[in-house]
Amino acid sequence: MESIKWAVNKMPKTNDENLKIMSLDEVKKARAFHESFPQYTVTPLTKLDKMADMLGLGEVYIKDESYRFGLNAFKVLGGSFAMARYIAQQTGKDVSELPYNVLTSDALKEEFGQATFFTATDGNHGRGVAWAANKLGQKAVVLMPKGTTQTRLNNILAEGATATIEEYNYDECVRMANDMAMKTENGIMVQDTAWDGYEEIPAWIMQGYGTMAMEAYDQLQDYGCERPTHVFIQAGVGSLAGAVQGYFANRYPENPPKVVVVEAEAAACLYKGASVGDGSIQIVDGDMVTIMAGLACGEPNTISWDILKNHVDTFIATPDWVAAKGMRMLAAPIKGDKPVTSGESGAAPFGTLACIMMMDEYKELREHLGLDENSKVLLFSTEGNTDPERYESIVWDGNEK
Repeated sequence: MESIKWAVNKMPKTNDENLKIMSLDEVKKARAFHESFPQYTVTPLTKLDKMADMLGLGEVYIKDESYRFGLNAFKVLGGSFAMARYIAQQTGKDVSELPYNVLTSDALKEEFGQATFFTATDGNHGRGVAWAANKLGQKAVVLMPKGTTQTRLNNILAEGATATIEEYNYDECVRMANDMAMKTENGIMVQDTAWDGYEEIPAWIMQGYGTMAMEAYDQLQDYGCERPTHVFIQAGVGSLAGAVQGYFANRYPENPPKVVVVEAEAAACLYKGASVGDGSIQIVDGDMVTIMAGLACGEPNTISWDILKNHVDTFIATPDWVAAKGMRMLAAPIKGDKPVTSGESGAAPFGTLACIMMMDEYKELREHLGLDENSKVLLFSTEGNTDPERYESIVWDGNEK
């Protein structure tokens, strides 16, 4: 059985110029935009009291994104906000002038015209972009990497997008989608990874993700938790991790929670960067085979990487069996706790936390992080059973041990 690997962040700090992307004012704008959607509701923050006791922790909170806009995952928050920011920019407006009812109006469509939004996805991001394009009367083209399941493809096709599964990995699909956008009249790339020369839209996507972090902050206050001591957050390219880390670094500038980034071992480019330790970007290539499809990304978002290396405490590369364990524990927690339907990428941080607390081989990591009966841990279950057959095979049939 493969072990969890970790690297404590000892990378040199930068001038932190990207932290302002996730300022509280910017996130408030994104949240106000999402609140204008008729489909909007705050997703639950589930408190697992019995599980916390069993693991030897003070409090454990899971933000359950399986309820987001009926799409079973958080990703739509980023794509929808970036599309709105782009349309606002093109029409000379502020995004605050484009709530849902204006954005979907015939008048605005006449003013803005018809665009085609291109993206690459392991599933959830593409579905969110397709859904938002559909609602806004725009076109979407989605490329998916090899190994993507038919279910994930069908979910995107159902939103009216053009979508295909390619014979390439995720990062290659990003390049292909970008080439297609550049060759298409009114073609726009909406990708949650940044590279040199492509930073604006990824920054907007990260701000969109901030809605989830801000909701969680408000919900923690409602539970009487003034501040989490630890935040565990998963990473593919690192956009979500950078958004969550950025939000909490801005929210608690004097006393931020300890942030732990969890990646799929097969695609752990951020962990690899932290292991090298000089702050340089490291890339993982090849097929990156993992059940955590949403985390199978080998090239970091440059903006997020800057935020993460300045603020994250520890980077973790986690094997598939840990994510599967997390899925099963959340699906069938201790009596009295509410179950959480969490997919492979969604459950990876909780599975990692549980292993750190329950297994002697991770005592050193547990002690480094200061995880004990006083800890108040916040985690994000970023997706539900987005691939029901695979979910059932893991949770019901016990596969991926």
